[in-house]
Amino acid sequence: MTTLNELRISSNKDELDIDMVHAFLSQETPWAKGMPRETLERAIAGSLCVGGYVGGRQVAFARVVTDHATFAYLCDVFVLPSYRGKGYAHALLAQLFASESLQGLRRIMLATTDAHHVYRPHGFKALSNPGLFMEVHNPDVYRGA
Repeated sequence: MTTLNELRISSNKDELDIDMVHAFLSQETPWAKGMPRETLERAIAGSLCVGGYVGGRQVAFARVVTDHATFAYLCDVFVLPSYRGKGYAHALLAQLFASESLQGLRRIMLATTDAHHVYRPHGFKALSNPGLFMEVHNPDVYRGA
């Protein structure tokens, strides 16, 4: 049985298992289904990322898009299914939010359909005024890519 003490978290992008991250995101998630690898590589290059590792194998990932001053958007958070329920997502988020780049921001946002319980302990709550927010949303952007 793997424990939380066995998890190593790193923000070194050179350590990321891009093949695994891409396979999981593009095949297993509804928000990035079909994402081309090149798109993921560009996204990682322009983001603050952390990977979670157990026994030298990457088992978790999270990415934040930020201007490092006022705003951040948390996205692409996952823990591989066989490693869930061990507190790895919470540990990954705690280390990510401790990053100097995310201190003093006015707003950090995310979108989730079913993992509210993962994010609430980190201060996330429903939008206080949803009418302020608008979006351009193209859910089929990767179809045919």
